[in-house]
Amino acid sequence: MLPLLSLLEDPTMVGMYKLPPRSTAWPTRQLEVAPGQLLFDLDDCRLNLNGFWKFRWTPTLPEDGDGFAAAEFDDSGWDDIAVPLNWYLKYHVGIHLSWNGMQAELPEVLPAVKQKERHETDMKYRYDFNYCTFSYTMAFWDWTRWEKEIDWMALHGINLPLAMVGTDGVWYNVLSKLGYTKEEINDFVAGPGFQAWWLMNNLEGWGGPNPDSWYKQQIALQKRIVKRMREYGIEPVFPGYSGMVPHNAKEKLGLNVSDPGLWNGYRRPAFLQPTDPRFEEIASLYYKEMNKLYGKADYYSMDPFHEGGSVAGVDLDAAGKAIMQAMKKNNPKAVWVAQAWQANPRPQMIGNLEAGDLIVLDLFAESRPQWGDPASTWYRKDGFGQHDWIYCMLLNYGGNVGLHGKLKHVIDEFYKAKESPFGKTLKGVGMTMEGSENNPVMFELLTELPWCPQRFDKDQWLREYTVARYGKSNPTVQDAWILLSNSIYNCPDANTQQGTHESVFCARPTEHPYQVSSWSEMKDYYDPNDVIRAAAMMVSVADEFKGNNNFEYDLVDIVRQAIAEKGRLTEKVVEAAFAAGDKKLYKDASDRFLRLILLQDELLATRPEFKVGTWIARARSLGGTPEEKELYEWNARVQITTWGNRLAADEGGLRDYAHREWNGILKDFYYMRWKTWFDYQTRLLDGRKTAAIDFYAIEERWTKATNVYSSEPEGDCISTVKRIFVEIFGK
Repeated sequence: MLPLLSLLEDPTMVGMYKLPPRSTAWPTRQLEVAPGQLLFDLDDCRLNLNGFWKFRWTPTLPEDGDGFAAAEFDDSGWDDIAVPLNWYLKYHVGIHLSWNGMQAELPEVLPAVKQKERHETDMKYRYDFNYCTFSYTMAFWDWTRWEKEIDWMALHGINLPLAMVGTDGVWYNVLSKLGYTKEEINDFVAGPGFQAWWLMNNLEGWGGPNPDSWYKQQIALQKRIVKRMREYGIEPVFPGYSGMVPHNAKEKLGLNVSDPGLWNGYRRPAFLQPTDPRFEEIASLYYKEMNKLYGKADYYSMDPFHEGGSVAGVDLDAAGKAIMQAMKKNNPKAVWVAQAWQANPRPQMIGNLEAGDLIVLDLFAESRPQWGDPASTWYRKDGFGQHDWIYCMLLNYGGNVGLHGKLKHVIDEFYKAKESPFGKTLKGVGMTMEGSENNPVMFELLTELPWCPQRFDKDQWLREYTVARYGKSNPTVQDAWILLSNSIYNCPDANTQQGTHESVFCARPTEHPYQVSSWSEMKDYYDPNDVIRAAAMMVSVADEFKGNNNFEYDLVDIVRQAIAEKGRLTEKVVEAAFAAGDKKLYKDASDRFLRLILLQDELLATRPEFKVGTWIARARSLGGTPEEKELYEWNARVQITTWGNRLAADEGGLRDYAHREWNGILKDFYYMRWKTWFDYQTRLLDGRKTAAIDFYAIEERWTKATNVYSSEPEGDCISTVKRIFVEIFGK
């Protein structure tokens, strides 16, 4: 035996009688030990416990460990046991790891599973993300936030996510080799807040030009993202080559291209004809540069002619075959992943492709399925033919804030599809939201569907969900959620509205405001008083859940929705008062409406998830110079307000598409619009002549501002909620 003192003084001695670990742990954060010098914090490491553990039962431990510690040890004869960590944490420990909280305290003694429980699926794929998600939610994420997201994905069984970060770096290299200058490349590549629509062939350049540091930063970030995904057994889906080239490719390179036209006022990139002899050359160059940066993928996403792009003069069959051949030349076992949205993918483009080479994402399957449901407004008689497909839930548009969903219908429609003749090609489920970090109940439901062999009762699932989410059972909370599930989370099957029932606070004022965004297709499908009642129930038990992160997030979100309902009812009184010429009632009602906006702003300040300061801080944090910070902040501000220039905002209909009911923007942007409108109408009631309001000019000023918004929570959540709720609802 060595003297104890010697052991303590030996810096190389870190343990005794320990076998080396046979699993990999990753440090989760870095420490700055000197300016610009970072070291991993080895005291804070993370291990992925989801998946399959190898084990062998033995009555005694062999003296030498049976060679277990050796790197070349053969465990092929050992047994496997699936470890569904997330399911165990939710339904046996009462810990729900969610976007609003990816950390939790484990009990000192983990509870035993009282009876045998098994969950298995024949669904091969669990897909994640829409192109839009990368702009509406993830445009300014750093590695710390991405790391949490990948953990969330692993916990929820996601194995096929879109991975488009850093694709702009691929295009930069491709176009450089084709003879484009840096300035020409930046005229083509969109800015950070708008890259989703550039990669979907909708626009060029808007939001740029990007600094050189942006490309370097995103390339480095994507390498870390892809590395971690692959370590977890997650297969990334890279954007593939679909024929997109800059609009001037004919003049610059002499290419044979077609013009897909305009998208909401923006010029689309050109489409390289598959018959052009350089199609294969440019596609090969694209994949070569992608491989150099991120390696080959087994799945590539391609969506030519997205959202109304003209196909005039294009041989669609030849285009589909050329796109497929280019992908297969790069990786013979690769699979094309296509989004079913509106008319895409065109049947003529995919009809002659081999089964197994294409997976179709039925992007809006909860409302407008294309898999073959005859009740759908986007009915495809033959579904997707011989091709595999994935049942997807879009749910959120534009990253808008609001309770929304078809809770029961999502369950029923999944099993309807599974049990139909089209079920034989159904290979999974997918989350294809335009914006994330909202309505966690709906995404938890969707990710559980593949693991449930039979239809199940919505109410029973909700009761179990509330226990999992809040860590304990509470009848009042359960009743509140069931009430919500039968009202605002019970959007009718045939309703095709694009996302949440939008808050009137965020609407550009008119005489009769209703929907906020141009294409929302909103319909009144629930009783607002049901939402207010559910909010009152949550408030009544709030003290019992003080400090419970999940409960406090949901409480703020549900009360926010209740205040928005009150706002819509109050605005109707404003309308009636103006129509009647009742100046006093108009003043009282409009003042009450403005007060509601300020109270909503104060409520949302208690949670960082509902603060515009969080969004802007993330954007600015990616900049290395004042100029970069200002560019990224401008991208962040424009995207959630005007979306584009005057033409795109007003004539193109894009303004307020990505509106956010958030602290900070409520007080400084939406309040400002409504106060301007009420002052305008007051002058009309007084019989004074007044010029029409140029709302775009007012809105643009906010997009160019750089005033600071806090990203830190303000005020105590529970006490603030209770005080505001009593002021508004009197109980």
